[in-house]
Amino acid sequence: MTRVAGADADPGSPATFAPLRNRTFRSIWLATQVSSLGWLMQTVAISWLMATISTSDLMVALVPASSTLPAFILSVFVGAIADNFNRRRVMFAGRCIMVIASAMLTAVVALGFAEPWMILGFSFLIACGGALNDPAWQASVGDIVDRRDVPAAVTLLSVGFNTVRTVGPALGGIVVASFGLLTAFAVTTLTYLVPLVTIWRCKWKVRSSPLPREPMRTAIYDGLRFTAMSSEIKAAIARGTLFGLASIATLALLPLVVRDQLGGGPLAYGTLMAGFGTGAVFGGVCNGMFRRMLSQEQLMTLSCVACAACSLSLALTSSIAVAAIVLALGGAGWVTAWSGLGVSVQLASPRWVVGRTISIYYALIDGGIAAGSWLWGTEAQNHSLTLALEGSAGALLLVAATGILFPLRERRESEPDPLEEFNAPAVNLKPRSGPIVVKVDYLVPEENVEAFLELMGERRHVHSRVGARHWTLQRNLQKPVQWTETFRTPTWTDYLRLNHRLTEADKELDERVLLLHAGELPPQLSLLIERPTSSVRKTEQSAYYFPRH
Repeated sequence: MTRVAGADADPGSPATFAPLRNRTFRSIWLATQVSSLGWLMQTVAISWLMATISTSDLMVALVPASSTLPAFILSVFVGAIADNFNRRRVMFAGRCIMVIASAMLTAVVALGFAEPWMILGFSFLIACGGALNDPAWQASVGDIVDRRDVPAAVTLLSVGFNTVRTVGPALGGIVVASFGLLTAFAVTTLTYLVPLVTIWRCKWKVRSSPLPREPMRTAIYDGLRFTAMSSEIKAAIARGTLFGLASIATLALLPLVVRDQLGGGPLAYGTLMAGFGTGAVFGGVCNGMFRRMLSQEQLMTLSCVACAACSLSLALTSSIAVAAIVLALGGAGWVTAWSGLGVSVQLASPRWVVGRTISIYYALIDGGIAAGSWLWGTEAQNHSLTLALEGSAGALLLVAATGILFPLRERRESEPDPLEEFNAPAVNLKPRSGPIVVKVDYLVPEENVEAFLELMGERRHVHSRVGARHWTLQRNLQKPVQWTETFRTPTWTDYLRLNHRLTEADKELDERVLLLHAGELPPQLSLLIERPTSSVRKTEQSAYYFPRH
């Protein structure tokens, strides 16, 4: 699938190609296209190899699942790695895994040891390298190009991959038919070396944080919590998971359609994949125009209808030409849907967590794709190929209707970057000391209470998504004008990190809350550290009081 987010820039406009003026982006982007070409060739080769060495329809359908499961299993870990470690090194490590696994697969085929489960295993291992590389690469786009060029850059990622999709499968079919499977696997291994060398040679500056690296457990928790608190990301994940589950039948069962229904071979399979890629490129190139004409929800609905028509037509046709045409329609719907969903996640994620939100998003949609591959493969094996494709078409129409429950929000601007400016209070604490309890006392007259509660609801959301835990608001029963905001962070460093993640908009919210405060002095901020009690140790609680400014 196209593992990139689209953008609102019109791919046909000169501004779309502005990121290519950046030497580092251009080099890695071009190298990635070479690698994608090899991956598509390898996909054709693995699918056809499985169709020839196994009589099980389910094993053939599990090939896409083997390439998507790693992203599902490893997502939260690789996302945290991408946000906490040098992204260039993470990309290099992922590419190394892909090269090694592909070389081993080539050796196995050369020695004649290929078995169905072994092929799936190597496909899984190659996908593990991709799962490590992809979030780091996408998160690095904002580090490599100027902020104004980020939308155009992510559009180029989408258009680039789908342009390669037009020739990759056909080229894979030609190579397999003319030179054999071994040549296809060997060439793929060589293409994987291109981005590996490019990443080794390219370097780019990344704004470093003054704070120490997050512990993996905390990083994972923060990523999951931020995702859970974002209605935009949750809607994109829900729609993407359902869309992946329903739509993957077209690609997962296409080798069986070619072999059993159309009576074709590797060349026919590659030709049909090229038709799918041609439609995908059309959808990517016209993405900006579509977005100006229709809302994201309308585009998602049309994408589901297009993919449903493709799946239903494949179930009924026996003509390769007709199949190629309907696959072009399906390809256009496929890339339009994924571009829209991806851009929703990208724009809703600030830079400090974007690697994790992207990974979580891909984990769940890849889980849907893997489940769909198994579901439709089982349906084809136990009943019929036609019934499986018809079921997929019906499921896609249901996914279109889920917009009532999970509507996609229109967003034209990305989340602002954190200010990363915070004058930490002078306290005698080690970085890992904690838990830290934060209390802020406000004096709010009765006529301001309603507005105060509304703003504090926003403040709770803001602080909780950047690291605050157990946020509460209490009113003093003996002094009703006094309100106390309380939250916790696991350590002193986590408290500092929370404040470094706040944006200009978050600071403006603080100013609006301050206007409702009636005291002569600013609200009083108290920082406390929790201490456990025991039979041999008295309860201890250290406190620091600071006026808020």
